[in-house]
Amino acid sequence: MRKLVKLIAMVSPLAIVPCAFGASDPDASFYKKAAEGGLFEVEAGNQAQTKANDQRVKDFANMLVNDHTAADDQLKTLAESKGISLPGSPSAMEMAEKAKLDLLSGDTYDKSFIQGQIKAHEQTIALFKREAASGQDAQAKAFASSTLPTLEKHLRQARSIAAQGNYGKSAG
Repeated sequence: MRKLVKLIAMVSPLAIVPCAFGASDPDASFYKKAAEGGLFEVEAGNQAQTKANDQRVKDFANMLVNDHTAADDQLKTLAESKGISLPGSPSAMEMAEKAKLDLLSGDTYDKSFIQGQIKAHEQTIALFKREAASGQDAQAKAFASSTLPTLEKHLRQARSIAAQGNYGKSAG
């Protein structure tokens, strides 16, 4: 029994730590994930503009760079106004995805890029819908809501390119 009490006493302060970090801004995870995803989209779009074979993929990549750069700028301004520090690079998983794409070329590159964009935009749309529906920060909710139509347009476009290029419908 004493061991259990000691264990609880040791662990209890640790249970408070996550709450303390999230208490000032419960939407911090949204800001971080949105920033990482936006940075990835810009980097991947720049890469695709030079590596893709299919002109539709190049045009899509150009749209990604333009739209995500604009959204990233809005997010940075919003975060700065709240004293939130955003990451300066994509997540480790996104960087690994980009590194994988670096090794590909031709139609294999185009297919992998488009499949990855479908998957990434499905995940990003889910993140933004969650924030818009249940976020605590009114400005973050508004940003998520106003950005969703652009993200949905990207997903429709990626799916259309996948169908036209016979690239498959999802990453696998």
